[in-house]
Amino acid sequence: MKNYRFYFIILFLPSLLIGCVETNILDRVGLVTLVGYDVGKEERMATTSAVREVNPEFQSNVEVVTTENSTSKGNRVKTNRKLSKKVVVGQMRVVLFGEELAKDDIHRYIDAHLENPTVSNSLYMAVAAPLLEYEYQNIDDIGQHIFRLLEQNIDQENMISSTLHEVGRDLYSEGEDIFMPIIKKEEELVELSGIAIFKNGKMVSSLRPEDTFYVKLIGGNYKSGTFETILTKEEIPDDLMKNKPDEIPLAFDAITSEKELKLINKNTPEFDLNITIKTRLTEIYPDVNIGDPKTVKKLEEAISKNLSREISRVIAYCQSVESDIFAFGDKYRSSVRNSKLTKEKWHELYKNMKVNVKVDLTILRSGVFE
Repeated sequence: MKNYRFYFIILFLPSLLIGCVETNILDRVGLVTLVGYDVGKEERMATTSAVREVNPEFQSNVEVVTTENSTSKGNRVKTNRKLSKKVVVGQMRVVLFGEELAKDDIHRYIDAHLENPTVSNSLYMAVAAPLLEYEYQNIDDIGQHIFRLLEQNIDQENMISSTLHEVGRDLYSEGEDIFMPIIKKEEELVELSGIAIFKNGKMVSSLRPEDTFYVKLIGGNYKSGTFETILTKEEIPDDLMKNKPDEIPLAFDAITSEKELKLINKNTPEFDLNITIKTRLTEIYPDVNIGDPKTVKKLEEAISKNLSREISRVIAYCQSVESDIFAFGDKYRSSVRNSKLTKEKWHELYKNMKVNVKVDLTILRSGVFE
């Protein structure tokens, strides 16, 4: 008899545990896919949420709700008061920050999401001008649309990645600053319009979307992607072709790269940055004799110098606003024993940092059409 009681208890306990778990039935909840934060009236927090609601017939519609409160939790309560279904954030894919808020400080917002166990670390973060209050005729779900916009451009390496995990890691790193894509409204569409760069959690400036290529080359290894550049008349070798044009536009794809960063002077500080690139030339105008190895060699050298100059420009600009989005500080900290590096100390050193950039580009093959 005792054995029967024991087995009964063993079988009965899981049913009690299951009964304690809160369940969310799809047609009874509103799924938040995107949240936008901005400065509200009287310095209160303004939150705009894109909420997808599914009805019993599995048809869905998206509600865009804006509320103001002192905290994100308070805004969620207010959002619930405006909807017929309970709001849940487990499906949230994107967090947007208004530019005014981003220039103030976004520490608390990042912390709030890092501390929320129901929020995925893989959600994207970006800076955006007002987007959600508009009605887009060709966009049914603005939250899902912005998520796909970010996802496909990051996968294609046309834009930097800024997931919650990456932003949180860089925010609390002593030798690195955070950066995020910038999204803006363009007529009836939304587009990626640049890169927001931060210092100590505050947006201090921005880079062009075209500078994504240089940022990715400096920060890590390229694995694919496409790129285009223009050789000016001064950069074109005199003996490259008979009639030297004012410029030569070039397009590449199948880009792979490796970087080597070495600290050579800890006092300045000074780094050697060597970047090796292998790529395919897919477009060039006017026509250049790509079949001639000597011509290809001259072209590779000219492009390498062009990229070295552009990379140096991007680094110098970020130094001018004291934003180290490239993690030079982390390399410094790992190379200098007992550096006791802090963000404040590194930003002082970073302003006068010197980087010797050398790019070695190799054209693997050309004339291949997709």
